[in-house]
Amino acid sequence: MSGAARATLPASLGRPDHRVEPSLTDTLCTRCGLCCDGSLFAEVELSGPAEATGLEILGLEIEDGDATHPLLQQPCTALQGRLCGIYPHRPECCRTFECRLLQGVRRGAVSIERAGEHIAEAHQRIARVTGLLAQLGRRDPRLPLKERCAEALAREPSANPALNRQRAELEAAMAAVERWIRRRFMGGTARQ
Repeated sequence: MSGAARATLPASLGRPDHRVEPSLTDTLCTRCGLCCDGSLFAEVELSGPAEATGLEILGLEIEDGDATHPLLQQPCTALQGRLCGIYPHRPECCRTFECRLLQGVRRGAVSIERAGEHIAEAHQRIARVTGLLAQLGRRDPRLPLKERCAEALAREPSANPALNRQRAELEAAMAAVERWIRRRFMGGTARQ
């Protein structure tokens, strides 16, 4: 062989037992989706008009925000189940965001198994809230969770005591979801 450099692959790649470990985002984020479904955020700030135009071409609705930072409303319409339908073209803010839980797993402060349990618990709590919203006639999934709850709770108290109990239950359930999300998914470092 002439002076050309030769790339060598690790010897383990040729073995049948070689496995590529999935990334943490493949393992955790694909089970979660809370940063995209309107549970964590009502909107996300885009890097600028060019990014917004690219997302509009992909079919996403963009709000004007201010002149330099348009907004992508949540829940994101590109979310398909818990997966991003435009993953290779997702906005910069989505590429760089890491929730508190993911940061904790990266640091070794939270195990992958425990993180999965936290994600499952968050989804159970949110399902409880969405069930209560449905009982109260609020089924519009296009609004962020907190906004749907605020609309349901903004109505005047009813003469129907059962309806008032449902609203009180919704208020308590949403407060519990917000505490859980703040503690497990938002802010700095995560604790088990």
